[in-house]
Amino acid sequence: MKPSETIAAFDSFLQSRGLVLEAVIVGCAALELLGVVSRQTRDCDILHPELSPQILAAAAEFAKQRRGEGDLLAGDWLNNGPASLAEVLPDGWQERLQPAYVGQAITLQSLGRSDLLRSKLFALCDRGTDLQDCVALAPTPEELEELRSWLEDRDTNELWPEHVAEVLDDLQERLGHGV
Repeated sequence: MKPSETIAAFDSFLQSRGLVLEAVIVGCAALELLGVVSRQTRDCDILHPELSPQILAAAAEFAKQRRGEGDLLAGDWLNNGPASLAEVLPDGWQERLQPAYVGQAITLQSLGRSDLLRSKLFALCDRGTDLQDCVALAPTPEELEELRSWLEDRDTNELWPEHVAEVLDDLQERLGHGV
């Protein structure tokens, strides 16, 4: 799905049903809505709040309708998959939110830059995914150094800090930071 197009269509869908969604998004959908990347993603990750049964049902119905039109939108395209991230973000993340989308029935905010970068760097270190997104965010050497200790604290494996260092060094090299 192309988040900007899908969210706009879902906004109309929700409005026609008298439903409202106000949420904090993360992931590729957030980056696409913010104009950082322009690419497809399989879902829209909602960090907060927990999606209501009515919104989940509407999202599934919307996906079914779209599939009938030839779209490949999965039934769980709108989900709270990364909700646990809110527990490990530094205090005050709610005050650093930035607008991502404002429609008739949908208002979405995204994590602020440092927290969005933090989430993407963790995904890169943890799963080996999100390299494109990390490059697109173009973190400075200072930002990477600032986030290093937070990333190192995300796993208790004794090899984790070394792995984080390798991943960040590779990213800095790709970004042309002279590592």
